[in-house]
Amino acid sequence: MYIWQAPGWPGFHWDTNALTGPLAQARMAQGRMLGMASSLGMVDLGDLQLSGWSQEAIATAQIEGEVLQLNSVRASAARRLGLAHASAAARDPRSEATLDMLQAAIAQWTRPLEQDALFGWQAALFPTGRSGVSRITTGAWRNHAEPMQIVTPRMGLPDIVHYEAPPCADVPAQMQILLEWFNTVSVAHGIDGLVRAAIAHVWFEAIHPFEDGNGRIGRAIAELALAQDMQSSQRLFSLSAQIVKQRAAYYDQLQAVTGQGDLNITSWVQWFVGRIQDACDASTQEMQISIERNRYWAHVHSRNLDLTASQRKALARLLQAEPEGFAGGMSTEKYGHLTSTSRATAYRELTQLIEYGLLTRTGQGRATRYALVLPQGNF
Repeated sequence: MYIWQAPGWPGFHWDTNALTGPLAQARMAQGRMLGMASSLGMVDLGDLQLSGWSQEAIATAQIEGEVLQLNSVRASAARRLGLAHASAAARDPRSEATLDMLQAAIAQWTRPLEQDALFGWQAALFPTGRSGVSRITTGAWRNHAEPMQIVTPRMGLPDIVHYEAPPCADVPAQMQILLEWFNTVSVAHGIDGLVRAAIAHVWFEAIHPFEDGNGRIGRAIAELALAQDMQSSQRLFSLSAQIVKQRAAYYDQLQAVTGQGDLNITSWVQWFVGRIQDACDASTQEMQISIERNRYWAHVHSRNLDLTASQRKALARLLQAEPEGFAGGMSTEKYGHLTSTSRATAYRELTQLIEYGLLTRTGQGRATRYALVLPQGNF
């Protein structure tokens, strides 16, 4: 029996006491993130949102096994955010499609979620009307005669059926119930906003209403629910970036909850809320690193040093690698490649940075390496 076949569907229930701790921890992480975001300047906040959009687009595609190029995604996201350093790089249709869907989801956080909006999101993901080489139905609920199944094919053996969704004929009615719930149930009805996001996601995945794109759209619905919870369209964190780190566990959790004839979803909500906490913590750490980098440059600028453009570029690259440090250490050769300078110039400029107290040197000969000298309290 699948969850949609359980008596009382879709009357989900959960253990409130079991969720008290995870929800409190997630809310604390969210509070830390929002507090730190309030201290950022406009430029840093824009960079944070650029990172959030880019991470979300890449990760939500990666969960489904699709690879998007970081440079293309960042260029597209920067254009949408109106950032000054937006690249004029050629647009990649796959990146644009994913960002179209995500942007549409978050932009409408103040409006009810409607069927036509979902049709638009799904059509945006498949602008050619094909998934790979196969033609699929886009901009409409699935309507094929055969069952909608999630399977693992096996050569010479029957496929392993992990899940079978409700029949196509039932999808319109099933989705109407979900949309009515999503547009009417809120904190005022005693449901925490994070729990609401978890329910919306698993409910949508259980119905699996489209021929393809259900995972990405289901996560976009969760993102919309979280935007409504925060009452903001600013993307300060990426939930999918945390889910992709535990991709196997994510599918295990979904299979466990949808593959049972029980409407108790406590375990799923606990897991989902934990990923929200992880996403908030990751964003806070990213902001902290940004603040530390700004502090470093303020320290450098306060000394009025006569730095060349290549020295600034090298320092920026070394700083970008903190707090882990530059892989393999900076060498004269690497400096030359990075800054397009000769070996003699690289050696001279590195030596000057040591004299300024901005770098330290270790090793000898070909093993010589250079590392940043960070002001006390950085990283």
